[in-house]
Amino acid sequence: MRYFSTFSGIGGFELGIERAYENTHRRGVQKSTDKNISRRRSDSKRLRERREQDAVCVGYSEIDKYAAETYQKHFKDHKNYGDITTIDEGALPDFDLLVGGFPCQAFSIAGKRRGFDDTRGTLFFELARIIKEKRPSYLLFENVKGLLSHDEGRTFRTIIATLDELGYNCEWQVLNSKNHGVPQNRERVFIIGHLRRTRRPQVFPFGEADGEDTKSRRLHQGDKGRLPSSTKRQKEIKHTGDTHNKAKRQNSLSQHKPHSVIRRLTPTECERLQGFPDGWTEGASDTQRYKMCGNAVTVNVIADVMERFIKSVKI
Repeated sequence: MRYFSTFSGIGGFELGIERAYENTHRRGVQKSTDKNISRRRSDSKRLRERREQDAVCVGYSEIDKYAAETYQKHFKDHKNYGDITTIDEGALPDFDLLVGGFPCQAFSIAGKRRGFDDTRGTLFFELARIIKEKRPSYLLFENVKGLLSHDEGRTFRTIIATLDELGYNCEWQVLNSKNHGVPQNRERVFIIGHLRRTRRPQVFPFGEADGEDTKSRRLHQGDKGRLPSSTKRQKEIKHTGDTHNKAKRQNSLSQHKPHSVIRRLTPTECERLQGFPDGWTEGASDTQRYKMCGNAVTVNVIADVMERFIKSVKI
C-alpha cells in the first residue's frame, strides 16, 4: 500500500499504519515459546521486513519546524513536500491512500451547496485539489468531534458533499482514545472514503464490544439524507454544554478539598497518552513537546482503524 500523508505532525498516522501491518502479520506467525529464542528473533525480523514492504509512504506534508524535525528523525526516508498550499499535485507520485488530520477552519461560504467551490479558501480545499488530481482509492481523515456540529453542521455537510462530488462514498464515526489502550478521554471523528467502484472498507462501526458508541454514519452517492439532522446536532451541543457546566461545578467543589495535589504531566507521559514510544519528541523544548503531542493523532486509534481497513480491502 502506497500512501501520502498530510498535516503529518510527528508521524502519528505513519506509526499507526506500521503497527497495523505488524499486528496483522503477527497473527499469521506461529507463536514462539520462551525456549525458542532464535525463532522469536527470526519472527521479529520478518515482521519488520514485511511491515516495510507492505506500507510505503510516498511523501508527507508538514510546515511546523519542530514537528518536521521530530518526524524526520523517525522516518528518515520519507520526503517532506512542505507547505500543502504550494504542492504541485500533478508532480506527486501515485498512491492508494490519502491520510491526514486537517485543521477545522471556518468555511466562510459553507452551506451554500456549491460543493467543491465551497471549500476554496480553506485548507480542506488543498486536500480536495490533491484528491481531484491523484484519485486515490481510499481516504482516511481525523478531526475534532466538534467538526460535526460546526456552523450547525454546514461545514461537515460541505466536506462530505465535496468528497461525494469528487466520486467518493464516505462513512464516519466518533472514536474515543480511552477505548483503544490509552488512559485518555479524547474524542475525534474519523472519516473513511472510498472511490466508487472500489472495495468498501469494512471498518465502522466500532461497537459496544470495543467500548465505543455504536453510532456511525455512511453516505453513498445521492444519499444526502443520511447526514445527522441539525436538530440532533443542537441536542448534542446542549448535552455537551450541560456536561461542561456540571464538570465546572465539580471542579469548583474539588478546589476546597484538603490535601488535593495537581501535578503537570511530563512530556514522556504525554507521549504515552498518545500511544508514542517514550522519547519520541526528545530534542525539542518541553513547550514544543507538549504542543507536538497535543496536536498529534492517537497512534493506537489509527492502528485499530487501519487494522480493520487492511483486512477488508486487502492492500
